[in-house]
Amino acid sequence: MRILQVSAEIFPLLKTGGLADIAGALPAALHEAGCDVRVLLPGFPAIVAGLRNPSPVGAFVMPWGEMVEVVYGDLPALARGDMQQGAYVLIAPGLYERPGNPYEDANKQPYGDNHRRFAALGQAAAHLAHGMDSLWRAQLVHSHDWHAGLASAYLKLWADRGATRVPSVFTVHNLAYQGVFGPQYFGDLGLPGEAFHVQGMEFHGQLSFMKAGLFYASHITTVSPTYAREIQTPEQGCGLDGLLMARRDALSGILNAVDDTVWNPTSDALLEQNFDARHMAGKAINKAMLQGAMGLAIEPDAPLFAVVSRLTEQKGLPLVLAGLDEIVSRGGQLLVLGSGDTWMEQAFTERAKTHAGRVAVKLGYDESFAHRVFAGSDVTLVPSRFEPCGLTQMYGLKYGSLPLVRRVGGLADTVVDSDLETLEDRTATGFVFDAFDETAYRKAVRRAFALYHRKAEWNRVRQTGMKLAFDWATAAGHYTHLYQRLIQE
Repeated sequence: MRILQVSAEIFPLLKTGGLADIAGALPAALHEAGCDVRVLLPGFPAIVAGLRNPSPVGAFVMPWGEMVEVVYGDLPALARGDMQQGAYVLIAPGLYERPGNPYEDANKQPYGDNHRRFAALGQAAAHLAHGMDSLWRAQLVHSHDWHAGLASAYLKLWADRGATRVPSVFTVHNLAYQGVFGPQYFGDLGLPGEAFHVQGMEFHGQLSFMKAGLFYASHITTVSPTYAREIQTPEQGCGLDGLLMARRDALSGILNAVDDTVWNPTSDALLEQNFDARHMAGKAINKAMLQGAMGLAIEPDAPLFAVVSRLTEQKGLPLVLAGLDEIVSRGGQLLVLGSGDTWMEQAFTERAKTHAGRVAVKLGYDESFAHRVFAGSDVTLVPSRFEPCGLTQMYGLKYGSLPLVRRVGGLADTVVDSDLETLEDRTATGFVFDAFDETAYRKAVRRAFALYHRKAEWNRVRQTGMKLAFDWATAAGHYTHLYQRLIQE
């Protein structure tokens, strides 16, 4: 099967969150499952810089008159085994050649022409599915998150007007980010008037790229089974639960996986010393080095709690701030790596000054340092308000940092709470709480301390978590089965 994967970012070339990790790992997994996979990406500077041997494929003109060129080349950074990753990249300097974040300016404000930038991405996908490249034509287009949501709209609406039917899969990584724009921009999209309708991409008088993907895709997937159920409810449907309920027969959850070539303590070159579930001496060394590097007291018996996250309300970090004294007063330590809301960055920074040697903060996202944090910490905190899947808790499990999570979304699907029953049958892998409140969170923290001081049981739970396999072969199997069914319909 010839599959075109469409996303706005891809690891290791360009990453702002977990979407890039998935976009980078899934093509290789699909290749190993027998698919002929190519990726389509916007021509952001980091992506263009990573492209080798580009050759022109074609071009098209968007409604406002800007020409978008499509080139094809190789992305050596994504090569795995016998796979040389082929990539289509959009060349439109006026749209994509900007420094820094791909979506926002230096003041963290969305670019005013984001609707144009990502409409071009969606239209390019449709052109590639309809013969723009005479040497390769996609049989199915798989687009990711709102940035690529219009791909499904172009494919469906073109087919309604006589073009060849090409099925599409649209994956929701986070329903809260919807790509909503004013109705005055509809003319820039090159879609027929019927698309600006409640039975289309119209959303409370606005244009929603997310809704376009949800409404027009042949099939919708989310990144965990629990999240697929949750987004059909008013609590987590972000105003789209009615549409998702109506499309529930074309909606499924496929759990994200972890790229073992990138996240593996046995072979990770970024660590001070490698280790595995049976040989844990290296983890103690990583912990001591991490404590020293961040100005924390080098205390091997002090449980080190870690946050590796965007610093936002969604991630439940107000709970971490509110319960910080629970960790410090019991002799623990807290390390925070991330960036986000200014008030939250300032709050954690102030706490680090107040609790020198017990609390440390490193603002900004540092991919290499994140590996060291998982390798050196004892507990990974992910107390999210909502969480489509979450990769952080999976990284924590692999590196022997027990996740402390709220029972929501993918966190519920990947972490087994440590209680009397699961400790006895040896299925426990972390700490799970239900209510999104400070009391429930603090109780989970206290349970983590209690288990930490029972070393034999702690080591057993840690070993169980490290042996779990969140493998891409399983996820790719689910996707290929879905692709086959849609292509044959």
